[in-house]
Amino acid sequence: VPQHVWRINLDTPEEAHQNLSFGAADRWWEQTDLTKLILASNKLQSLSEDIKLLPALTVLDVHDNQLTSLPSALGQLENLQKLDFSHNKLKSIPEELMQLSHLKSLLLHHNELSHLPDGFGQLVNLEELDLSNNRLTDIPTSFALLINLVRLNLACNQLKNLPADISAMKSLRQLDCTKNYLETVPSKLASMASLEQLYLRKNKLRSLPEFPSCKLLKELHAGENQIEILNAENLKHLNSLSVLELRDNKIKSVPDEITLLQKLERLDLSNNDISRLPYALGNLPQLKFLALEGNPLRTIRRDLLQKGTQELLKYLRSKMQDDVTSLNEEPPVTAMTLPSESRINMHAITSLKLLEYSEKQAAVIPDEMFNAVRSNPVATVNFSKNQLNEIPPRIVELKDSVCDVNLGFNKISSISLELCMLHKLTHLDIRNNFLTSLPEEMEALARLQIINLSFNRFKVFPSVLYRIVALEAVLLSNNQVGSIDPLQLQRMDRLGTLDLQNNDLLQVPPELGNCETLRTLLLEGNPFRTPRAAILAKGTAAVLEYLRSRIPA
Repeated sequence: VPQHVWRINLDTPEEAHQNLSFGAADRWWEQTDLTKLILASNKLQSLSEDIKLLPALTVLDVHDNQLTSLPSALGQLENLQKLDFSHNKLKSIPEELMQLSHLKSLLLHHNELSHLPDGFGQLVNLEELDLSNNRLTDIPTSFALLINLVRLNLACNQLKNLPADISAMKSLRQLDCTKNYLETVPSKLASMASLEQLYLRKNKLRSLPEFPSCKLLKELHAGENQIEILNAENLKHLNSLSVLELRDNKIKSVPDEITLLQKLERLDLSNNDISRLPYALGNLPQLKFLALEGNPLRTIRRDLLQKGTQELLKYLRSKMQDDVTSLNEEPPVTAMTLPSESRINMHAITSLKLLEYSEKQAAVIPDEMFNAVRSNPVATVNFSKNQLNEIPPRIVELKDSVCDVNLGFNKISSISLELCMLHKLTHLDIRNNFLTSLPEEMEALARLQIINLSFNRFKVFPSVLYRIVALEAVLLSNNQVGSIDPLQLQRMDRLGTLDLQNNDLLQVPPELGNCETLRTLLLEGNPFRTPRAAILAKGTAAVLEYLRSRIPA
């Protein structure tokens, strides 16, 4: 920083010596002291102790530089209200900074801080504190004294726990702890009466805390954890909640008490283990967005999920009036029912659009199953867990309606041309079979989004998959795949998930890092040396970044 900047309050401006006919705007002797200094987006590696010559500063913005430390003289700038040192390389904060009793906003995100001064609680007027994207492993207990703090961002650190004392921050409205290593949340957090937004995504939580006092909580984000159980106790006090985000957990059921959340507008339960939903969900008056993809729902067809929230809620409401038990009953045998049809669940075919013949250990699917379909459009076929040696040829009769086929856990060794004619197919599950290759004719499955080929006998990545551009997920774990072609994969511009765990990959091509759409890349259990396990453990983004760094210039 040029020296005259630090001395701007002291030195007579140059022009005062030259030009003696001043307009009102240039009357330097009537200048007030400098109150704002913005040095952002330069290449500063340090700040001079001469900063103390600017005692009237209220705003100092030095974000996006290369600072590794701060001058202790900062502590003398007692009028400072806003400090922005984000996007630097700071490893520590000087104790003197704790003397800034008028400070309201302190931004320190994207630095290299691994610890904070114990005296942090002296910043009693602080309203906004951003410490995200650092290397913090703990939080000083003196945080409890920050009773005026409204927004606290601790995302993307290495915190294993939160001190229970932070519950004393009685003004806190927004707390962001995304992407840490939290296994629990202190129960006292539930007493934070002002809290409106709580972000706990991407941690290691096994359960949600109870929130008896959080009457104002409007948003709770707890996706990408390991939550297995959702209790009535977790929900019943959250009268103000409008957003509940629990995607990518291991939740098995949703309690009926979810209907107490009368102000709920968004509910995201994608990618859990939920097999049934309380139909009363359909009665939530404000609900505008309901996400359920990636759950093993038995009573809701996948094509219904794709029609959007309003159709889904309408369906749930209609089921409340229906007699739910009818799902489990066989249709009555009447004079109109052929004897052979009495063991076919006609209700499933007509109402659920489901043709199911699974877990029968059958070597062939009986013709009467296909005969029963007649003109009813079937969306889902489940022939899994049998002894099928081939794909039933009559499956082609369903080509105008079927979009989801499950042939997993059979003895199928090749894909038939009939299957390649199912032009509406979006999901194909053919895991745990004897496949070694896929036919080129599969390219005709232009709508195929998800294919599960795990636990087969592939030695190479099936080349036809590179040409099915709608594919969003390719699951190929537990095969013997020895190589992949990263340039071809890059053309699959919708591919978000690629599972190649437990194969025979001896190397991972660096160009795979350029597959920018990948959100989930699973490579564990292969014999390659790099990337090492420590990098794999950091997740997909870190692996792709590492691979990109290895691309030869």
